[in-house]
Amino acid sequence: MLGLYIHIPFCVQKCKYCDFNSYKIEKNKKEKFLNDLKKEMSLYTNKDRKINTIFFGGGTPSILSNTEMKMIMDEINKNFCIDKDAEISMECNPGTLNKEKLEFMKSLGINRLSIGLQAVQEDLLGYIGRIHNYEQFEKNYIEARKSGFKNINIDLMYNLPHQTFEDWKETLDKIIELNPEHISAYSLILEEGTQLYDMYMDKDFELSDEDEDIKMYEYAIECLKLNGYNQYEISNYAKEGYECKHNILYWKCKNYIGLGPGASGYINNVRYNNVKDLDDYHDKISKNEKPIEFCENLTEKDKIEEKIIMGLRMNDGIIFKDFEEFGINFEEKYKEQLKKHESLDLITKTNKGFKFTQKGREISNNIFLDYID
Repeated sequence: MLGLYIHIPFCVQKCKYCDFNSYKIEKNKKEKFLNDLKKEMSLYTNKDRKINTIFFGGGTPSILSNTEMKMIMDEINKNFCIDKDAEISMECNPGTLNKEKLEFMKSLGINRLSIGLQAVQEDLLGYIGRIHNYEQFEKNYIEARKSGFKNINIDLMYNLPHQTFEDWKETLDKIIELNPEHISAYSLILEEGTQLYDMYMDKDFELSDEDEDIKMYEYAIECLKLNGYNQYEISNYAKEGYECKHNILYWKCKNYIGLGPGASGYINNVRYNNVKDLDDYHDKISKNEKPIEFCENLTEKDKIEEKIIMGLRMNDGIIFKDFEEFGINFEEKYKEQLKKHESLDLITKTNKGFKFTQKGREISNNIFLDYID
């Protein structure tokens, strides 16, 4: 499998919790970026290998005009061979969509939407810097359905400032009623350098304790399971057959091309990150150079550790046979760790390997460390 990630680094305004590479939209900067993106694509031209998934992330990709989206899709088709059954996802924010744009996106071949809602309560949305309210989201969601989209993800967040457990239940109830195919539910992480982090350090709010965070997480798992959503990864839930193929590609350590400022890619055992700054991105592209800031050849040790960490993120867990390519008998090499974690009810054996128990998922970061040499 081969994926293509395209980073659109513009937003109407930056959310207070966001540490992704994004900028407030300015017409001249956007035009320059789009020209640079076209040139960057040409540096990766390959018609010999099919692209199986495409993901437009950001930023806010849905901020683009119809003309701009068509230009990008035309360039993708010019430079790459797209599988006829490719999953093509676009991240969207309510307030940047309308029926005309949604219909146009569908006509371009975009077949999956990932809509950022986060919460249904207007006061919570305002506090974290979202540009929309729930009514705008619901209107856009209904328009997306009428435009023919049959694969929609909704992004939600819990453990937000001032969010109660009842708020979280209300959010889940309303979203389940809309019946999307996929739901992503993330616990808030305060990242240094964000506005929300500074507000926290200034004691503008207090976060819920770890027990409340776990309570919200466990409630989401149970509630969504009862309503037909399978948790297939720590933060992701899908109806049968609607798991996100692009994200699975990441978690299974498959190859993907990353384009745009701040994007990362992984091709033939080489991991790379693009420069983040728009001017630096432009300078490198102007010299006909790939705008790479950092790249590394993964050692065998790197690949083994990444396969363990990514494998444990997913509900299928670790498959012992997958490690034979490294000449490893997983059960033998990690027998002490497996024995310890099983005795503590942190993992459970499967027919092909092992996976986290719910207790293990809740302290997954600590468990990962036991498998890192």
